[in-house]
Amino acid sequence: MIPANMLKFYINGQWVDPISQNRMGVENPATEEIVCEVAMGNAQDADRAILAARAAFDGWTYRPAAERIAVVKRILEIYNERYEDFAQVMSTEMGAPITWARNAQAWAGQVHFEATIKAGEEFAWEYSRGTTRIVHEGIGVCSLITPWNWPMNQIACKVAPALIAGCTMVLKPSEIAPLSGTLFAQVCHDAGVPAGVFNLVHGAGPEVGARMSEHPEVDMVSFTGSTRAGTAIAAAAAPTVKRVAQELGGKSPNIILPNANIAEAVAAGVTAVMSNTGQSCDAPTRMLVPRARQAEALAAAKEAADKIKVGDPRDEGTEMGPLISKLQFDKVQRLIQAGIDEGATLVTGGVGRPADLNRGWFVRPTVFGDVVNSMTISKEEIFGPVLAIQPYDSIEDAIAQANDTVYGLAAYIAGPVEDAKPVARRLRAGTVNLNYPDWDTSAPFGGYKQSGNGREYADWGIHDFCEVKGIVGYGEA
Repeated sequence: MIPANMLKFYINGQWVDPISQNRMGVENPATEEIVCEVAMGNAQDADRAILAARAAFDGWTYRPAAERIAVVKRILEIYNERYEDFAQVMSTEMGAPITWARNAQAWAGQVHFEATIKAGEEFAWEYSRGTTRIVHEGIGVCSLITPWNWPMNQIACKVAPALIAGCTMVLKPSEIAPLSGTLFAQVCHDAGVPAGVFNLVHGAGPEVGARMSEHPEVDMVSFTGSTRAGTAIAAAAAPTVKRVAQELGGKSPNIILPNANIAEAVAAGVTAVMSNTGQSCDAPTRMLVPRARQAEALAAAKEAADKIKVGDPRDEGTEMGPLISKLQFDKVQRLIQAGIDEGATLVTGGVGRPADLNRGWFVRPTVFGDVVNSMTISKEEIFGPVLAIQPYDSIEDAIAQANDTVYGLAAYIAGPVEDAKPVARRLRAGTVNLNYPDWDTSAPFGGYKQSGNGREYADWGIHDFCEVKGIVGYGEA
């Protein structure tokens, strides 16, 4: 399905015609077919949405938190009613296998709304410390810029806490996966979000995103995407000293401990990389294995990767779909070739499409062995289904290799939990996952180093969208 209003923007409670007349085709990456067009805004469109958010701020932020939460609960109710619609549009715009679109992509939006509602109901909005009253209140007008790889996950992680905190906002989803964002704007409208509180504008980053980052009426920018774009947003926001929260790139290590079950740990690690066609910023793309057991690990990785069913996203049995675009396809092909050229051992996969696919941006699940940290495939974020397996000689060596990266979004450890715990404390990453745990939507999510700043999920997200005020001399509680 294609949502209505793809050629309009949602501003001040209405679907309105853009000021800009520019449009862009939206491609289904599994077929390379244009399924619709999306309106592409300009700086004036962004201005109109930002000013609507500013005008709505006082009326929203001074409503009791319980009333704001009630509106967000209504959004969740309607989201759940249209759950299958969200799965279908994300399968279309991303080429995500329909089972993955339902069980991961649409599910992520649902569970983040649930977790943030619960956190809002339990949040200490104000309390006393001696004679000072500590008050948390919405930071103001927020620019929310979200990526294409987890559309509803990132929309939910920003919109839900911003609404609950008492902020008003302008959302710019990725222009190459805009269907789910447009559908979500309709859900907000149907849920009765007051006019101007939530606004949506489509457009390119260098024009609309830049204006949303620099506008003097914007108090905060929350961005998820590449580190390159994140630095540009931070620079644009700096003259007005906005708060900038960023969730950026990653090159996450996965340490397989010497006493782990190698076959099971490696197979699970391969699955974690290849899911979402490798297009997850926290994917464990650098697997560190004991040197003496590398041959065993490579065999297990090849077996797991070769079992993955790549193909038509509409097939309920498909496990891996295409990359999002030709641009991403070409980048991944270049980096796979770099791995070959720089001397890594190609265990399985390689350049080109799978043999039975002649259209769509499909790639072969690829595993390299004998990788060292100086190689391009160990240093650069590939954002595709490519696993680099690196041998280590000791736990100290494994920790050093794991931390030898400009990124610090996530890390993984497989092996006995008691052995993993001290290693986890020494990894410089915002999230450390022990033995591939279930997704915890109440854990803080965000990165160290060039992976960004700020934290998302549940109360962590609410905190990021709040200012903290101390009313000194208020008196005892």
